[in-house]
Amino acid sequence: MSDPIPRTGLKKRFWEKKKLTQMSPEEWEALCDGCGKCCLNKLEDEDTGHVELTKVACRLFDDTTCRCAQYPIRHQFVPECIVLKPSNIDTHAYWMPKTCAYRLLWEGKPLYDWHPLISGTPQSVHDAGVSMQHRTVAEFEVNEEDWEDYIIEEPT
Repeated sequence: MSDPIPRTGLKKRFWEKKKLTQMSPEEWEALCDGCGKCCLNKLEDEDTGHVELTKVACRLFDDTTCRCAQYPIRHQFVPECIVLKPSNIDTHAYWMPKTCAYRLLWEGKPLYDWHPLISGTPQSVHDAGVSMQHRTVAEFEVNEEDWEDYIIEEPT
C-alpha cells in the first residue's frame, strides 16, 4: 500500500462516515497503516482455511520502510501480488492481517489508536510494535518448503 497519511482533500475520519465501497482511491490508499504484514508470505491450511503469517517477506518488501520498493509497478516483478480493492475485499479480507485497517473496517471494527490516520504520524505503527520493521527475512533467502519454520504470531 502507499503512504498511510492522508493528503490534502481527505475529510477528517472519513473511514467512519463511508463504506469501503464508497471511498475514493486516495481514501482507500490512506487506510494502509504501513505495517508491512500484507507483504509477508502466508501459509494457508487447505482443509481449514486457517492462514499463518511467516516472517518471509516478498522480494520487493523494504524491511526498513515497511513498503513495497516497487509499489506502482510491482506486478511486473510479482504478478501474483493481489491488489486489494473494495470490489475484492470480500474474497481477500480473510488473509489480511488481523490489525489491518481494511480488514477491521470490513469486519465493522474501529481502527487502533496507533493507526497513522488517528495518531497523525506514520511512525506510530512502528512505535506500537505492530509493524514488521526489521523483523523479516527475504523470500530469496529461504526455500519455500522451509517457510513453515518461519511462522510467526502476528504482532498486535
